[in-house]
Amino acid sequence: MKASEFDEKFDSDEDVIDELEFEKAKRPMRKQKRVNVDFPEWMLESLDEEAARIGVTRQSIIKVWLAERLEQIEKHNIGKQV
Repeated sequence: MKASEFDEKFDSDEDVIDELEFEKAKRPMRKQKRVNVDFPEWMLESLDEEAARIGVTRQSIIKVWLAERLEQIEKHNIGKQV
């Protein structure tokens, strides 16, 4: 199926799920790489409390908070370039 045909089906609210090949899907800029980080105990306790409060895992909250901080830095740096 051509992209234009797919777009037409999608735009007209037709079901396109059968047209997708999930096993071939890629997420650009989303390649994962494992790292090990040592945290003080008090920090892990605080992370776990906050993660439990909002209903996510410790790993999820760390990722979200780091992503938010990196976005802030990027926005700040973009503003400096003007």
